Amino acid sequence: MELSAMSGRNVFFILILSFLIASTAISATIDNKNPPQAVGTVCAACHAIDGNSIISANPKLAGQHAEYLYKQLINFKSGDRANAVMSGMAAMLSDADMHAVAEYFSKQTLNLGQAKTNGAGSLGEKIYRAGIQVNGLPACASCHGPSGDGLPVKYPRLGGQHSEYVLNQLRQFRLGARANDEAKVMRTIAAKLTDQEMEAVADYIQGLR
Repeated sequence: MELSAMSGRNVFFILILSFLIASTAISATIDNKNPPQAVGTVCAACHAIDGNSIISANPKLAGQHAEYLYKQLINFKSGDRANAVMSGMAAMLSDADMHAVAEYFSKQTLNLGQAKTNGAGSLGEKIYRAGIQVNGLPACASCHGPSGDGLPVKYPRLGGQHSEYVLNQLRQFRLGARANDEAKVMRTIAAKLTDQEMEAVADYIQGLR
């Protein structure tokens, strides 16, 4: 009887311990303190462990919509979005990895930036908020929102993004080197922007919040 009672207590203790361990693991994941393995082995070197890249040529991923991040990884892997480095990185990821990475970065806190010269009343602000009517250029805000929050699935978050990265993407769209935009929306828009206008709106976006 004593042995049976002791065994029962041991089983109960093991169950409680297992529950506590599982709860701790789940809590760590929810708090984003336990990033997917792929983040540390593939993503962090260029984008930082929390998605706030300090290299201005590389995009900040923190706070970006998970659906958008997943689509970009799929496009890199398939070659629909041409980039030698990212295509190689995405090739190492399974579908489950890509979902996990996208979800993880979407939950990180974005570190906002500052515009260098394009603040209130600037050319960058005018383009972002009103477009350029004479060229038939729509306002960036019409798709990406007044604060640059974007729209899950369709339009990425822009607010606070590195201006260098934004400018490079606009140039890539204009050249057709980046062609994974639905219905050629961004390629059409970029074709209507001068270099000066691209630089201004990219700078404004960096300080947008």
